[in-house]
Amino acid sequence: MPLGYLCLVLHAHLPFVRHPEYEDFLEEDWFYEAITETYIPLLEMMEGLERDGADWRLTMSITPTLAAMFADPLLQFRYVRHIDNLIALTSKEIERTKWTPDFNLLAHMYHNRFVRAREVFVKQYGNNLNSGFRRFFESGKLELITCCATHGFLPLMSVNTNAMRAQIETGCREFERHFGKRPQGIWLAECGYAPGVDEILKESGIRYFFVDTHGVLFAEPRPKYGVYAPIMCKSGVACMGRDHESSKQVWSAIEGYPGDYVYREFYRDVGFDLDYEYVKPHLHQTGIRSNTGVKYYKITGRGTHKEPYNPHAALEKAADHAGNFMFNREKQVEWLSGHMDRPPVILAPYDAELYGHWWFEGPDWLNLLFRKMHWDQQTVKMITIPQYLDLYPKIQIAQPSLSSWGLKGYAECWLESSNDWIYRHLHEDSDRMVELAKHHTDGGNALRRRALNQAARELMLAQSSDWAFIMKTGTMVEYACERTKVHVLNFNHLYEQIKKNEIDEPWLSQIERRHNLFPAIDYRVYA
Repeated sequence: MPLGYLCLVLHAHLPFVRHPEYEDFLEEDWFYEAITETYIPLLEMMEGLERDGADWRLTMSITPTLAAMFADPLLQFRYVRHIDNLIALTSKEIERTKWTPDFNLLAHMYHNRFVRAREVFVKQYGNNLNSGFRRFFESGKLELITCCATHGFLPLMSVNTNAMRAQIETGCREFERHFGKRPQGIWLAECGYAPGVDEILKESGIRYFFVDTHGVLFAEPRPKYGVYAPIMCKSGVACMGRDHESSKQVWSAIEGYPGDYVYREFYRDVGFDLDYEYVKPHLHQTGIRSNTGVKYYKITGRGTHKEPYNPHAALEKAADHAGNFMFNREKQVEWLSGHMDRPPVILAPYDAELYGHWWFEGPDWLNLLFRKMHWDQQTVKMITIPQYLDLYPKIQIAQPSLSSWGLKGYAECWLESSNDWIYRHLHEDSDRMVELAKHHTDGGNALRRRALNQAARELMLAQSSDWAFIMKTGTMVEYACERTKVHVLNFNHLYEQIKKNEIDEPWLSQIERRHNLFPAIDYRVYA
């Protein structure tokens, strides 16, 4: 029997970015890059572990907006177009770099990766990666969990309980639609918890959720085992806190593995480095330089000088780091087990896109870690929270504190001078949506039901925590502001039309086509 357990969690999320009104839209690249660099490599990793008989466990949230994008035929078509463009670019690069062996090796590497990504996406998973994750979910190795419908930040939604309930219940329904059954767990957007949220989670059948470290450490009463065992809310929903030590080894800009000088440099890309006329055919129609994903340099050091990337040296470093992470968890568990009457469980949650997108070698590190955990030691085993709850059902009852995993640990990222203007609109529109849902309990005619459902979509899209976060960080601010305003204006326009019973069907059809997520949405969730 192991001395303790490790629960690795990847939070897979993107805001809903889909623009059929344009032939080519820059921000959609967020999705295409994530497919190539993160989600296909993760599925390939799972395939390899299964093939080689390694026992592994991984928890992964797939947010409803990301699942909707995976399943969308337009985005599927555009991803294939995107990857074909990169295959064409790397074919040119193989020819251009044939007299520079270091770069030619990398050009071949990227070309092979892109060809393989296309094959996996089109032939293996039929253009829908949900089917791949669902297969491993059904096998029991991958524990999939849901999230708030559009990643709404619940602590700043608590003035309207029905709005929180709609985000949570719609997230659960969408999960069931894509993955075949209701979720046991949920990733609260931004790990944002406020007292009372767990009561709503219970209503939707959720068994457990995660918070940041201080959400558990500041619980009342103070948890006996800190963050190394779940606590139980009075509602009967379990809560688990992030382990700071294991997170720091990966996340820290100074101490974290991804900053090693051997690893690939994220910020040097041929989309910016090469002659403009050469790369222009592979850029967007606007002609703006952008990342292609073809990056030839390693981090090298803190200066501007960069040396060519060596994938073999990077893989060896990833193996060293996987071994180091495993060794540290073994020592951590050995110490903790001497102070607890049950095996400790270490929760290590990360954004999924760290693996592959930001940290190119991240999927290799995960793959090597799973293999080492299986074959090289017996001290720590991988586990999911439902498995741990089944093994150790007697849990201390405590009330988690309001918290998030944002800067300073509370709500400052999503409520400060750059983004505070959005909340007067979100709160008023939430009240209006509840009013509509309670007044139109039967929906009326088909046109009115369509308008009511679209109003719910527009409100949820406006509530996405991503827009406030982008405004705070100062990247793509214009886009985030525009998205918030568009959804708020669309909602208010629908509200007025429904109230007057004067619904503009051609305009409604237009915004239904543009903002088409959650086809099975039921506005009555707000009632």
